[in-house]
Amino acid sequence: MKTLAYDIFKTTECAALSVWPLLGCGDKNQIDGVAVKAMRHALNQIAMQGRIVIGEGEIDQAPMLYIGERLGTGDGPHVDIAVDPIEGTRMVAMGQSNALAVIAFAPQNTLLHAPDMYMRKMVVGSQAKGAIDLRLSLVENLSRIAEKLDKPLSALRMITLDKPRHHDAIAQANALGVKVYAIPDGDVAASLLTCLPDAQADVMYSIGGAPEGVISACAIRLLGGDMQAELIDFCEAKGDTPANRELAQAEHHRCEKMGVLINHIYLLNLLVKSDQVIFSATGITQGDLVCGIRQIGDRLQSQTLLINGTDGTCNIINSLHY
Repeated sequence: MKTLAYDIFKTTECAALSVWPLLGCGDKNQIDGVAVKAMRHALNQIAMQGRIVIGEGEIDQAPMLYIGERLGTGDGPHVDIAVDPIEGTRMVAMGQSNALAVIAFAPQNTLLHAPDMYMRKMVVGSQAKGAIDLRLSLVENLSRIAEKLDKPLSALRMITLDKPRHHDAIAQANALGVKVYAIPDGDVAASLLTCLPDAQADVMYSIGGAPEGVISACAIRLLGGDMQAELIDFCEAKGDTPANRELAQAEHHRCEKMGVLINHIYLLNLLVKSDQVIFSATGITQGDLVCGIRQIGDRLQSQTLLINGTDGTCNIINSLHY
């Protein structure tokens, strides 16, 4: 794993740079397709025997690095890969903030191998470790976190996504006096904002993609935070309709084949079973986690957050591209 850090960092850089010319184009699928092509090419140059264990694209039928895909030169370490070529394709399409290219690598058989489906997630930083329990209500969890942090609920800050499926959660938090930051998209960035040294939130709660959940879990483990997650079917996330019921049935079948459970609480050490993981996120648009790509004369400048469990470092890398 130690030999892979630079190549992983270059992979997210490559994906981010590839879609920068499409910023604001309005075409999500074109953006996804360009990013997937760039990332696949970069991954196939790496001396590894890689396998995508959880990937993006099946929920919205977009281009994808598919689950089970083998990547790399065929030499070097066997690795699990969790990937989202673009975390926030809509943000890139609309020129909005917090779009990232993200990926996480881990030793073989150490990342949760699950379908691309919805996942309920709760994340806290190191100071609130041990306070969360997804078996309990959101209200109970917020009270436990506040008690662990020794602060009143009125001083607690929760970050979530501004989606209809979260409106009840936002209302419950506000009723307790908790301050809620609702961002349009991007729960990888939101998760990490609870765990970095200058944490802007005390807890992240969302229902979002499972790939983003596993990618986030890699970084959360290395940063000393805590996370729990629960796979939920399409009906629970989007509503019980005949069409959604059909999708949910397919999800249940795929989960059974992959040996994972729906409505089961996965602790952080089951989402990621090793500390020898590497997480990389390169900014595409300006964000809270890293800066987006900027043009400086005839050059482009990018910024990447690289968290490396093989040497215990967390780096912000600024690059100029000629």
